Amino acid sequence: MAILPGRRLGPYEILSAIGAGGMGEVYKARDTRLDRIVAIKVLPTHLADRPELRERFEREAKTIASLNHPHICTLYDTGHQDGIDFLVMEYLEGESLAQRLLKGSLPIQQVLQYAIEIADALDRAHRKGITHRDLKPGNIMLTKSGTKLLDFGLAKLRQGAAPAIPISELPTANDPLTAQGSIVGTLQYMAPEQLEGKEADARTDIFAFGAVVFEMATGKKAFEGKSQASVIGAILKDDPPPISSLQPMTPPALDRVVKKCLAKESEKRWQAASDVCDELKLIAEGGSQAGLRAASVIPSPKSRRKILLWAAASLAASAVVGLSVWSYRPAPAAPPRPVTRFTISLPVGQRLAALDDPALALSPDGTHLAYVAAQGGVQQLYLRAMDSPEVKPMADTAGAAAPFFSPDSQWLGFFVGTKIKKISVNGGAALTVCDGAAANFHSASWGSDDTIVFEYGMFSGLWKVSAAGGTPKRLTTPRPSEPSNVFPEILSGGKAVLFSAASGTGSQIAIRSDQTGETRDLIAGTRPSYAPTGHLIYAQAGTLMAALFDPERLRLTGSPVPVLEGVLQTAVSRVAQYSFSSTGSIAYITGSAQGNLRKLVWVDRKGTEQPLPAPAHFYQTPRISPDGKRLAVGIADSPPANTWLYNVARETLTRLTFEGGNNTPVWTPDSKRVAFQSSRAGPITNVFWQLADGSGSVERLVTSEYQNAPTSFSPDGQVLAFMEVHPSTGRNIWTVNMSGDRNPKLFLGTQFNEGEARFSPDGRWLLYISDESSRYEVYVRPYPGPGGKYQISTEGGTEPVWGRNGEIFYRSGNKMIVVDSTTQPTFSAGKPKLLFEAPYAPSLQTSPFYDVSADGQRFVMVKEAEQGSSAMQINIVLNWFEELKQKVPTGKK
Repeated sequence: MAILPGRRLGPYEILSAIGAGGMGEVYKARDTRLDRIVAIKVLPTHLADRPELRERFEREAKTIASLNHPHICTLYDTGHQDGIDFLVMEYLEGESLAQRLLKGSLPIQQVLQYAIEIADALDRAHRKGITHRDLKPGNIMLTKSGTKLLDFGLAKLRQGAAPAIPISELPTANDPLTAQGSIVGTLQYMAPEQLEGKEADARTDIFAFGAVVFEMATGKKAFEGKSQASVIGAILKDDPPPISSLQPMTPPALDRVVKKCLAKESEKRWQAASDVCDELKLIAEGGSQAGLRAASVIPSPKSRRKILLWAAASLAASAVVGLSVWSYRPAPAAPPRPVTRFTISLPVGQRLAALDDPALALSPDGTHLAYVAAQGGVQQLYLRAMDSPEVKPMADTAGAAAPFFSPDSQWLGFFVGTKIKKISVNGGAALTVCDGAAANFHSASWGSDDTIVFEYGMFSGLWKVSAAGGTPKRLTTPRPSEPSNVFPEILSGGKAVLFSAASGTGSQIAIRSDQTGETRDLIAGTRPSYAPTGHLIYAQAGTLMAALFDPERLRLTGSPVPVLEGVLQTAVSRVAQYSFSSTGSIAYITGSAQGNLRKLVWVDRKGTEQPLPAPAHFYQTPRISPDGKRLAVGIADSPPANTWLYNVARETLTRLTFEGGNNTPVWTPDSKRVAFQSSRAGPITNVFWQLADGSGSVERLVTSEYQNAPTSFSPDGQVLAFMEVHPSTGRNIWTVNMSGDRNPKLFLGTQFNEGEARFSPDGRWLLYISDESSRYEVYVRPYPGPGGKYQISTEGGTEPVWGRNGEIFYRSGNKMIVVDSTTQPTFSAGKPKLLFEAPYAPSLQTSPFYDVSADGQRFVMVKEAEQGSSAMQINIVLNWFEELKQKVPTGKK
């Protein structure tokens, strides 16, 4: 608010505005009672609107008013009028120390004079139990009578009990003091304990005092950086250079005083401002006797000529010697940059989302952090410049997942459903790169040749597309034993692609050479990345591992070593939530290899939830028994998954399978048996079944040299539909007759991917998905054929389920869609209609991650359980490569 000249606040007449800051606006005013000029500070509403803060402020103001010291700005009065709270202070004429420092350093005599005055003022305040907490050049006025400290005690009111300061909430000012992107405000004068959220005391002021004295003497800040994060790192880890190295005439004793002021641990600093003041007085007294410079004898003109001749000869000799050895002297190694850790807290109401995909990305140049978060029911991308606390929602990114940057850090790629899009980091409309990516799990890498390699989906391999748009082309074909090619990482120059080849029981880091087309396994693990330090980084059970890697020969050259523990890694997709920049910083989310637990919920057709009283686990592929009494569900708390049964009436959970990995359960129509996909006979998963009461033995239903999984029984239980993954034709639909010889028959096998086949209630039709249109859609074909197909979905669809009343359900991203259908005398379908939209867990494209009740009125869905603090914060390590090189040395000098 602006107060116009002539208005009165109590007896004080406003004359003009002086300035504004984070603690309010300041006006020049006249005290009409005493006829003196005063300064009026109007408090901001975040202090004035809270009665308890105003009461505390008034109590502290009385204490501050008692500070009668020639170098502390006097507080005369406080007041409240027309909803405005204000302070009345001594009016000072002069300039702030910050303004003076814009002209450069101060003479050493002035440095000592001002330092002594400030230290004496601090000592008086500390003896009264008052800590400034915001000592900086902007709060020090230079007047004819010397220095005056401003805002004494207000910082204590503002910070209260000194809670932990998230980096997103650190203070900044509006006007930069140096180059664009530099940090301003109080940050550069904060003591380490303030950054770490610890209680501040007198020693905190002494740290800030040391930074101010350093800046007065040198004209440079004690702690500098190009970003907020680098300033924090400097404060926590670095020691500024000695003042004498920048100003040679500085008394060595002043170096010692300032160094002790700036000790990282408060116990190692001066413990009282009076001690600092006494030391400075001794330096000033000694300096006045010595002229504040080293003693010297002024030579005579004749002596000066001899000295010059001797100096010239010495210089020439030194030059000859220097030239002879210069080429043999190695350049001094640059000192390692400090490794600094801190946490970025998400704004209130935000939670990290889509954690089965990569949820965050650091730009290659380290200037931006992108992440996926949900807020107010909307999941989208957020972008934060690393030198600013501001978090910017990216427009036109609703539903986004798996962000990834372009090599020049100017574009941000991401997925929405089956589309890959890109958007400028400066904002604007999102542009579609291609349509046809995996509907659920996502990962991609943007190469220097401006192509994007992305995960197409389970059983489909990696694909490649121009970042400018176009038709994707297949890059890899998964092996039957490892049907998922995920988490691509294009090596510099585009000569090869790292990726993870995953199965139900594990993952291998593999590499594909662009020159030869050869794919070769490197080591067990997932989510590979290549660091310019020469290290291959990957994840194993929530720990980042590093091994030396030769990017020319595409081979590992050293053994793996753990380098970072406690990284969130989900159980199904196995994505490890981390990203590093080429400049050496890393961002990650804390967690474990188990990842985030899930819960089972009932959801009605309007989207209303009702939780099932089942304990939280990593649930997958729930199936309601035809009699409605039980659920068969996969649980993969620690892979491989196994099938469990949940009794709805008794609310009990019982394990059904034990040997190998067992998942994607399918009930027989009589609810007596459960068929499932299992790796109990080897790495190739085949179809087995067993009695639901656990009795009897497990029986193999399908034997194949290729991966397969059950999808649906016919209503009479005589036919089982299953999906098989062929190395040449991808996913195909097969059926097996449960009576007779049980020889499998191919129902649908093309060059495209088909799967998730479900029988109609009358057994005459099969519902399935296919990517023949460059994205997955839902179709219907007559069974056993022949006949044409009918397309059900219109804007992409997966996870189809045929309800008993003839309705067809499927998911399109987070949307649950229903389509009315009839099968007699022929097939017909209505228009897709939205039932509800919510971010429930996505499927693996082998079997839906939900099921429909017999009456079609509610759905059992898999929902991410409430996450802890790890879902609301991102960990940052600056200069992490320095730590990486120490743990896994490269051998380079």
